[in-house]
Amino acid sequence: MSRLLSASLAVIAALTAPALADPANPSEKAIRLAKETIILDGHVDIPYRLQNQPESIAVRTEAGDFDYVRAMEGGLNAPFMSIYVASSFQSTPGAAPEQADALIDLVEGIAEADPDKFEVAYSVSDVKRITSAGKIALPMGMENGAPIETDLAKLDHFYERGIRYITLTHGQPNAIADSSYDINRPNEGLSDFGVEVVRKMNDLGIMVDISHVSDDAFWDVMALTDVPVIASHSSARRFTEGFERNMSDDMIKRLGEENGVIMINYGSSFLTNDYQEWTSRLRAASASWLKAEGIDEPTDEQREAFQAGYMAASPKPYATVEHVLDHIDHVVDIAGIDSVGLGSDFDGVGDSLPVNLKDASMMPRLVQGLIDRGYSDEDIKKILSGNALRVWNAVEAAAKKG
Repeated sequence: MSRLLSASLAVIAALTAPALADPANPSEKAIRLAKETIILDGHVDIPYRLQNQPESIAVRTEAGDFDYVRAMEGGLNAPFMSIYVASSFQSTPGAAPEQADALIDLVEGIAEADPDKFEVAYSVSDVKRITSAGKIALPMGMENGAPIETDLAKLDHFYERGIRYITLTHGQPNAIADSSYDINRPNEGLSDFGVEVVRKMNDLGIMVDISHVSDDAFWDVMALTDVPVIASHSSARRFTEGFERNMSDDMIKRLGEENGVIMINYGSSFLTNDYQEWTSRLRAASASWLKAEGIDEPTDEQREAFQAGYMAASPKPYATVEHVLDHIDHVVDIAGIDSVGLGSDFDGVGDSLPVNLKDASMMPRLVQGLIDRGYSDEDIKKILSGNALRVWNAVEAAAKKG
């Protein structure tokens, strides 16, 4: 075929191909799908933000990524509230469970203050009932198993308080498992106590969340658990080489084989190497600046001024909706359509959220991207919530059998 003919055919194809919607202006179909489908988000960090910056989220807030107005605009009506317990609480006996209870109290307070807008959800049937009534369901997941300490009875306590998944660890190893973020691996995966924890979670009906755990801990969980597990806010390591916090292809494939779900994290550092490399350069430049200026402990103003100057010269390479879609496509390619969901990490990843996906109101833009990439309505609904609700259903059913 001649180059002229090839060029002519390419022009014809471009002219006759269906136009893709502008991501910033989703189609009526995308908006309708977002509004008529339950959107279950595996991880929203609003409780921790409100603990530090109290305000009502029943109205549009000045700061943050999630509030009632934005969530209803975007159709995000079943966000798992993250009961986040930082690793620093692990050093003082009793501090971690106290922090978890305080954040659970906060979530209950959100629902009590505005019962026409929010309601705490304790089951799949609760999520369906609450969202059908036009309200936002607030299921809760505990990020870090540290509040269990070394007492299995605390699992019963937190189940009764509404915790429906537990991320086994966070930034450091705890009594349950090792962390992907810490080279110190005293448990070599799951500890013996961690094995007991996972078994009891299966018995109670608490989903096991393998986000944050070390690779060895993941494989230990997969060899042990009797029910599907989730990764509540992780992405694919294929796009972030060497970032253990994300999941490798082998891990994603095994998760899918066991009917589990990986819920894609929107943070730019979870989506692209470019953002991670930019962050590394910023750290190196900051260290050089501190050394040159003879500064041991910079003030917040000094740090912010330096970062502003650095970013003016080297803008942040934010990810885009397309990068989120690339991660979804990749999971589908290696594990199937039933293995992927959404775990935004809204209010947990600072300003690193993707272009055109900066807060809860923008969910139709992601739906539009799925439409443009050829996903059927049925498959889109699986990604938005169907897959995660299926896992939750399976965990509930297994607990009832026990």
